[in-house]
Amino acid sequence: MAKYQVATMRNQTTLFYLLLFVFNSLTSAFSARISLTRGSSLTVKDASNTDDFLTSPDNTFTCGFYSIGTNAYWFSIWFTNSTDKTVVWTANRDKPVNRHGSRVSLRHNGVMVLTDFDGSTAWETNTTVSNVDRAELLDTGNLVIRDNGGNILWQSFDFPTDTLLPHQLFTKSTRLVSSIGPRIFGSGYFVFFFDSDNSLKLIYDGPEISSIYWPNVAFTIYQNGRTNYNSSRIAVLDDMGTFSSSDQLQFSASDSGAGGHVRIRRRLTLDYDGNLRVYSLNESSGLWNVTWQAVAKLCDIHGVCGRNGICVYTPEPKCSCPPNYEPTDLSDWSQGCKPKFHRSCSDSEFVELTHVDYYGFDLNFSQPASYEQCRELCLEDCRCQGFSYRLTGEGMCFTKSALFNGFRSVDFPASIHLRVPRGSVQTLNSVIGLNVSRLDCGIDGQGRVVVLPNTYDITNQRFKWVYVYSFNISIGALEVVLLAVGWWFLFRTHDLSSSLEDGYRAISNQFRSFSYNELKAATRKFKEVIGQGGFGAVYKGILADERVVAVKKLGDVVQGEEEFWAEVSTIGKINHMNLARMWGFCSERKHRLLVYEYVENGSLDKHLFSSKTFLDWKERFKVAIGTAKGLAYLHHECLEWVIHCDVKPENILLDGDFEPKISDFGLAKLSQRGSQGSSEFTRIRGTKGYMAPEWAMNLPITAKVDVYSYGVVLLELVKGIRLSSLVVDDHNAFQEVSELVRFVTLAKKEMQNGEDLWVEDLVDQRLEGKFSRNQAAMMIEVGLSCVEDDRNKRPTMESVVQVLADCEEAVLVHTLGTM
Repeated sequence: MAKYQVATMRNQTTLFYLLLFVFNSLTSAFSARISLTRGSSLTVKDASNTDDFLTSPDNTFTCGFYSIGTNAYWFSIWFTNSTDKTVVWTANRDKPVNRHGSRVSLRHNGVMVLTDFDGSTAWETNTTVSNVDRAELLDTGNLVIRDNGGNILWQSFDFPTDTLLPHQLFTKSTRLVSSIGPRIFGSGYFVFFFDSDNSLKLIYDGPEISSIYWPNVAFTIYQNGRTNYNSSRIAVLDDMGTFSSSDQLQFSASDSGAGGHVRIRRRLTLDYDGNLRVYSLNESSGLWNVTWQAVAKLCDIHGVCGRNGICVYTPEPKCSCPPNYEPTDLSDWSQGCKPKFHRSCSDSEFVELTHVDYYGFDLNFSQPASYEQCRELCLEDCRCQGFSYRLTGEGMCFTKSALFNGFRSVDFPASIHLRVPRGSVQTLNSVIGLNVSRLDCGIDGQGRVVVLPNTYDITNQRFKWVYVYSFNISIGALEVVLLAVGWWFLFRTHDLSSSLEDGYRAISNQFRSFSYNELKAATRKFKEVIGQGGFGAVYKGILADERVVAVKKLGDVVQGEEEFWAEVSTIGKINHMNLARMWGFCSERKHRLLVYEYVENGSLDKHLFSSKTFLDWKERFKVAIGTAKGLAYLHHECLEWVIHCDVKPENILLDGDFEPKISDFGLAKLSQRGSQGSSEFTRIRGTKGYMAPEWAMNLPITAKVDVYSYGVVLLELVKGIRLSSLVVDDHNAFQEVSELVRFVTLAKKEMQNGEDLWVEDLVDQRLEGKFSRNQAAMMIEVGLSCVEDDRNKRPTMESVVQVLADCEEAVLVHTLGTM
């Protein structure tokens, strides 16, 4: 009897799991769609529900909303059965939408539209037909829109992002553009395309340079096995893993044709590191295998280490800085390295880096030439930043106008000689010895470059084991201390709240928790006020370790402790060269303080509007583009989008080189897009004169409020006065208008009239004509577009950065050409 009961229970359990499996299968079937009919939509639902999506008939591909983090969503296509749900196409790669209320709709007029939570259009197709019938995802991974007769009106295959799928035609009108990082969809700087000579190429197309790096640029098109005698410009990857192109480029995956009766899923992707690779999917593990790649040596890829940076093999490729240079931005190595010295045309010397070269940007080439002749050739040209000298038979001399695409290889038979002020050479030689560079390099687990101590002495070619032993002993001691502290907290504080646990996590993430008495002593009882903002006063302080800091004493903080921890933790994770860095915090009873890096030149308003100090044009343009980069980072690159809400000159700090650093970001509540009714968020109104119209109109607050404020600041940089102040209208003595309104009216009028001197009339007269007319005109045009009353007409900060960077590069090229 007992055996019978056990068997019955087992059967019931089996039946239960079988029914549960069938139920889940049916639920998935209902949530997935075969097609999207005219007038219907796909939406992002709550996290507790299954999102709407389309699936291909064989379930290889899925199309719908794809998320990284909790807030940002992209309308994408991905491999259903790969472990990481690998994305192969994205509609809105540079403009993610919000979780709440975003949808993609197939409208009755034939247009497929992706809208954000506020109804704004993030992406749409270029189709307008009356007989549209449906959208569907094919087994090939192609999303198509069909009419009533089944004809394709639009297809995603015509608009690839970074991936090419089998049977997807690659033509002269298409290109692959890399992403900016792993699992970050934004457009990067590497491009795969058909060039004007009808051949396929890889190019680094960055904000400062454009440089082709594949195929080998030292060879002719025929030496690279290509031909330009074709006009079709078409290529395709087939199911067997073979890629064929009209320029006679052909290659095959290492597992080409393998798989028997099982079809191998493949893709050709231009990765964020600039290499073009073929991937094959292992169906059993769901992981991808690289089965072909274009560039064997990754340091041959141009632009990976930015200006002045050097790519080295350790043995993995990593980025480094030459002597007396430092990383511009540790979180973005493509920004390269910046010199720690000021360049000078006179009183220069050279530092030798053996086996190092910077490709391209040659000012001069001489052969034969002695070392002394090459050195003098560089010294005589103020544009020369260094020279490469090779003694392979007859001496070869290359003088360099810019240091890009640096690499180090023991096989390279030459040295680069970097030009530095004479006072720097003694310091460098004392460190490196024999004029051989020590390259500070390293990379952490997240792919970001970090500076580590060098453990190899090139002078005597011996490995310094003492550094390794010291390092290991230090790490071991640190682990013991941390372990002891961890056990102490475990046994002494079982009842710690989740908010405090968040706080300790914040402390371990490059933060430090300060006591109120400690900050009180550092600021000498909050004696020296260096700023006053809407969130509280700022005091100058000196910590016990002699670091100078800025301590912000927050006013009435209505958040509870848990909310405060959460906001501080988020702010502390934000790191960009144009954002003021937070070093720590204090939370004791009613006291809430934030500790920031001290920025020595104070705020922009003290330099721009003061009669005692003065910013030249170069410094103003640096502030304009740096501030734009900082805001673009907050709006587009943070996993949690941050809207500043109070962009103004008082919140733009200037360091010793007049590089701008935005302060007070993140103190307005993080943008929970779709929660516009939050009293905590809407109560923050910014500063009069810099506030976007939507504040007064009670419209949902988006990143476009920062764009408006930035536009006012940009125009103030041009004019050199407060545009937020009120003046008497010239046409009505009883009416007051803002200087901004008068400036915008005058600017638009003079631009329309086509006056030759319209720029000169609008630029700060204190500059006495010493400014770039092209840059000023561009800043005025960008500023006017930013202060449009209709927020939909305002640009994104990302596009503002691109426009200003292009203008900066164009002026630089023009200046070099006229020297």
